[in-house]
Amino acid sequence: MTEQQKEIYRQVTKWFHEARNRILEGRARGLDVQNKTSRLDLVTNIDKEIERFFREKINENFSDSAILGEEGNKADFKSSKGLFWVIDPIDGTMNFVKQAADFASMIAIYQDQKPLLGFIYDVIHDRLYWGGPGIGVYCNKEQLPAPKNIQLKDGLLGVNGPMMLTNYHNLQEVIRKSAGARIYGSAGIEFIHVLTGQCVGYLSHLRPWDYAAGSILAESLNLSVKTIDGKLLDVVSSEDVLVATKNAYIEISALMSAK
Repeated sequence: MTEQQKEIYRQVTKWFHEARNRILEGRARGLDVQNKTSRLDLVTNIDKEIERFFREKINENFSDSAILGEEGNKADFKSSKGLFWVIDPIDGTMNFVKQAADFASMIAIYQDQKPLLGFIYDVIHDRLYWGGPGIGVYCNKEQLPAPKNIQLKDGLLGVNGPMMLTNYHNLQEVIRKSAGARIYGSAGIEFIHVLTGQCVGYLSHLRPWDYAAGSILAESLNLSVKTIDGKLLDVVSSEDVLVATKNAYIEISALMSAK
């Protein structure tokens, strides 16, 4: 790692552990839950508090940075220079509210619009998945091997529930050709399952803060992460994102373009 990457890693690791305490203590005290776009799209006082906390820490330690966050101001990635941070304070808010499990906190960092580091923090299990180009991917201190390049039929597929129910772009046929479907309700947790080889792929409609960190980590492990029609992700648009082994990506994208 460069000295800059080492310093970012050192700082971000501390922030996540402090954020974990705030998240767990805040939930124990009780949540103020509000609907954003619908009753299924929630935000809590803790989502907002953790994003404010991350923004404060970034501004204190990396003052020339630009920041794109789910709950706050959204800087423009395409015009950015220097460090650009993408924050999802709590990914899987419904799970956080209803289950107190299967949610994550995520940060992606770009340097001059190029990926630098990605972080996905499994809050409940205190597992930080992090890495970047030329570094590899780690769970806490342990380096992860690249997942085997298995075919669709040999692995479980993480999917978006509404997409599955409406048979979006032939998704039900994709699922039939896999070893089975799994729905977890958190992009961060789903990305972890693909990074660690527990799932062959994951498909959902995602916003930039949902996919930025995961895409950096996935590409660092030689996984395919693009839109379902093969476009690269731009950290600007909401997209139908597919992350998968290279073999499974080819199969899934072909099946989904057939309808």
